[in-house]
Amino acid sequence: MGYGSKFTFARLSYHSGDWDTDQRMPSNLLNSLIEYTTIPVEPHEKVVPLSSNDIFNYPFLYLSGHKLVQFDTVERANFKKYVQNGGFVFVDDCNHDIDGLFAKSFEAQMAALFGASALKKIPNNHKLYHSFFSFDKGPPTTTFELNGWGDDLVHDYLKAIEVNGRIGVLYSSKDYGCEWDYDFRNKRFMAEDNTKFGVNIIVYAMSL
Repeated sequence: MGYGSKFTFARLSYHSGDWDTDQRMPSNLLNSLIEYTTIPVEPHEKVVPLSSNDIFNYPFLYLSGHKLVQFDTVERANFKKYVQNGGFVFVDDCNHDIDGLFAKSFEAQMAALFGASALKKIPNNHKLYHSFFSFDKGPPTTTFELNGWGDDLVHDYLKAIEVNGRIGVLYSSKDYGCEWDYDFRNKRFMAEDNTKFGVNIIVYAMSL
């Protein structure tokens, strides 16, 4: 997908757990794309059931939650086919907890679909960190890591499943969704716009 096509922030709904998190975050990221890039965007997010073939119409999908991730048969098949066919899924653990229910159940789903060693740490010099803005130290830290939320750890890495040399599933334990969940009009009060890394993720996904 090139810059000539409109970007749609497509959120995955799934039967287990809670998927409807951080509801202001997509508008914030869409505003950042308009502010910093020339990528044309759809102004509103689209919620797409993982069980629906509609997922194959979107090159970027977002999945998040706090609770159990237990895909049913159709959801598992669609997720695997989507990733293997060149799609990009950004997955964010809202608990910021590598030992929490979301993390353990999601990673178990990925191991079942792609193999036990498929989800790996990506190096902090990966091109994801230079796809638009430069993040020389790898993934930026969130306030939730610094204030002791979740597992009280600062994760200096992200994980990914790569297919044919490109990321198909990007997995964060850093709770970026909550970090970016504020009214975009309040960014003017921030010393540094923390959504810039979200721009990198989207630009990377669209350049695949």
